[in-house]
Amino acid sequence: MAGRKGTLMSVRKDIKVLDATIRDGGLCNNFNFSDDFIRALYKMNVKCGTDYMEFGYKASRNMFKESEFGKWKFCKEEDLRAIVGDNPSDMKIAVMADVGRCDYKTDFLPKSESVIDMVRVACYIHQIPAAVEMIEYFHELGYETSCNIMAISQAGSDQLSQALEMLAATNVDVIYLVDSYGSLYPENACELAKLYLAAVEGTGKQIGFHAHNNQNLAFANTVETMTYGVSFLDATVQGMGRGAGNCALELLLGFLKNPKYNLYYVLEFIERYMLALKAQGVVWGYDVQYMLTGLLNRHPREAIDFTAKQRTDYSEFYKALLEND
Repeated sequence: MAGRKGTLMSVRKDIKVLDATIRDGGLCNNFNFSDDFIRALYKMNVKCGTDYMEFGYKASRNMFKESEFGKWKFCKEEDLRAIVGDNPSDMKIAVMADVGRCDYKTDFLPKSESVIDMVRVACYIHQIPAAVEMIEYFHELGYETSCNIMAISQAGSDQLSQALEMLAATNVDVIYLVDSYGSLYPENACELAKLYLAAVEGTGKQIGFHAHNNQNLAFANTVETMTYGVSFLDATVQGMGRGAGNCALELLLGFLKNPKYNLYYVLEFIERYMLALKAQGVVWGYDVQYMLTGLLNRHPREAIDFTAKQRTDYSEFYKALLEND
């Protein structure tokens, strides 16, 4: 358990790459992507060998107004099929369902009637009992499932051990270690990964890692956790995601040695679509304010507000964070 799995030249067949560009990146532009962008991203992922593509959230249409968001906040079946048809590719389709922010008992079809393959249940650690209920519900409907425990860097060790024990006893397929605040370093990311891996040993379940780039460590932490046995790896094109963004898909595919992955098509997509998105004023990625919330293990909401106001008084921001820490 403690040793590294393979070498820099190894091809591990258990590795699965999940593109979360629409879901995490949608937090940067209220999910207002054109159909042309989404269709091109889907084709790109198929060509470059991505294993899963997360299309967005299945958010409650009672809690969130459809008029205020793009369609990928809600991922209706008809909108998914307008892009992928019956998804004749080998790549699987994923969506995220947040505990407390979705109507999962009414908004999900049985898997036999849906193009969705995996439902990713996202929760904070105190919501694990509710997450377990959702996981079993989706399993009964026929879906693959994951549980993404957010803000793990602020969870107590006893709480985490209990949560992992509870999840190991469920039908969940993948348990994700999520560095929501971008505060982890390779050393403590891999120690947490070992804890997760030990909790599911002998169960057939897999562990995933979802990184944020507040300290420019999203890629490094992803690689480090992978080398110890984490097998589901999240990434986004050019790291597009909330605040400082995520592990860049182009970095990850460039690193992985499995010949099924092809970097060329990601670069082509960046040229044709991501540069235009940035030119439109959509903002994400590493900046000093995100580094500061990452260093202090804080939610990036204050840094996001700092960015939205186009502030550059980093020292004053740092001082304010310390005063409120």
